[in-house]
Amino acid sequence: MLPIARLEALARRYRELEALLCTPEVIHDVPRARRLNEERAHLEGLMEAFDQYRKAEKDLRDNAEALADPELRELAQAEVGSLQERIAQLETDIQLLLLPADPRDKRNVILEVRQGEGGEEAALFAGDLFRMLSRYAEIKGWRVELMSMSEAAAGGIKEVIALISGQAVFSQLRFEGGVHRVQRVPATEAQGRVHTSTASIVVLPEADDVEVEIDERDLEINIAASGGPGGQGVNTTNSAVQIQHKPSGIIVKCQDERSQLKNKSKALKILKSRLLELEREKQDAAISAERRGMAGNAERSQKIRTYNYPQNRVTDHRIGLTLYKLDKIVEGDLNELIGALRAHHQAELLQRQVEGDSPGPSKSLLDARDA
Repeated sequence: MLPIARLEALARRYRELEALLCTPEVIHDVPRARRLNEERAHLEGLMEAFDQYRKAEKDLRDNAEALADPELRELAQAEVGSLQERIAQLETDIQLLLLPADPRDKRNVILEVRQGEGGEEAALFAGDLFRMLSRYAEIKGWRVELMSMSEAAAGGIKEVIALISGQAVFSQLRFEGGVHRVQRVPATEAQGRVHTSTASIVVLPEADDVEVEIDERDLEINIAASGGPGGQGVNTTNSAVQIQHKPSGIIVKCQDERSQLKNKSKALKILKSRLLELEREKQDAAISAERRGMAGNAERSQKIRTYNYPQNRVTDHRIGLTLYKLDKIVEGDLNELIGALRAHHQAELLQRQVEGDSPGPSKSLLDARDA
């Protein structure tokens, strides 16, 4: 059942916004005009769906009256069935549009990828995952800024941290966090046996400066020569920066830039996002001991997805989705997978709202099931 009174109040507000945006006072007040435009844009899709709902209901009433007319009954009966289906779909769409928006969805992302169990093969898999997400970001028109990388001796990545910026990045990547598992024959396997390795992904919304205040006295900052492949100029300067946040114990190191100042700035950006996620986890724990967000130390997470190369198969264990297009997915074709995860998340939020629970992060997606 739709909250008609609430929808009508929002419709009045939408009409008020349209009128205000045409007034000289608002037109010449750029900050106010921006705020009102954002509010109007937020309501626009909901109002379009509500208008279609009201029109479909009117058409249904008109057809119900036509059922009493013998000459129009057959035609009206056909229309009634399709209108009832249309109304049911619009009700679902409107309920989804009424769900509170997660303010983090519009944010940029601090992406962290680390090798897990499996030695050299795990490092290669971590590199594959980072390339997959980088390709997806490229397809979406986002920017990927490397903040820190530690390469493995035999190839692949021990750890990589990057800032991905663009439109609503967190809303698309939020469910990629967790432990990913690969099943394939390593290049070094002489007998063709399939090995299993893991790598972890952490997706953190970028923190605003106003949200996370850091006392300089809580920081221990160490400067050292950058490490990496030998012979490069970056190794000859004391530019690597390691920051330890003493109250939380979080340690961040950046060494990719030649400039010590730039490395410090990047390290602080990563630290703030980790502290913001830590605070969010504490708030979630206060609401429910069983409901936690994606852990910053992803080794505690259970496997969320399996990439099986011999079968060209990807299985997301949280929603039971299997796709036989691994070759395309590892090249960044993630739309179908991410779309299914987002739809499942919205359905869970809607179900909890129907049951009277307060909307919040999806437990089954952010707390991954075992494979």
